[in-house]
Amino acid sequence: MHSFGYRANALLTLAITILAFMCAFASLSDNFNSLTPTAEVQVLNINWFQKKPDGDDEVSLTLNISADLQSLFTWNTKQVFVFLAAEYETPKNALNQISLWDGIIPTKEHAKFLIHTTNKYRFVDQGSNLRGKGFNLTLHWHVMPKTGKMSANKLVMTGYRLPESYR
Repeated sequence: MHSFGYRANALLTLAITILAFMCAFASLSDNFNSLTPTAEVQVLNINWFQKKPDGDDEVSLTLNISADLQSLFTWNTKQVFVFLAAEYETPKNALNQISLWDGIIPTKEHAKFLIHTTNKYRFVDQGSNLRGKGFNLTLHWHVMPKTGKMSANKLVMTGYRLPESYR
């Protein structure tokens, strides 16, 4: 007859194999989810736009951020990390990204939100490149699943411009 150790090993191997197949199925099933997130950002006010003593430009904005990210949540979603970035070009760099706000969305119930805030992180450019500069606000999200590969995407909103002179 088979010993207790042999039977325990066979049972554990079977359980781990079934668990691995379930994790793979969970991960693959996320590919069939249709994602339709929406977002809108309004710049309500430019609180200040100044040149710092070291020569860098700094901006403070008041923002309304509204988003519906509920379609990102499936039964395999643990949480969603979301952040709003200002993106613009300068002569030195083709892409400058500055994070203005971020948050973690733990559940589908919290995935539809409207936030009135000032930028959480400083909007500073190295140099005097921001006067009259057009920029995009981009809402990025990273879906963190319970099992499987993390996915990321973004929604770009164009048409924002800073003033020609400091305030």
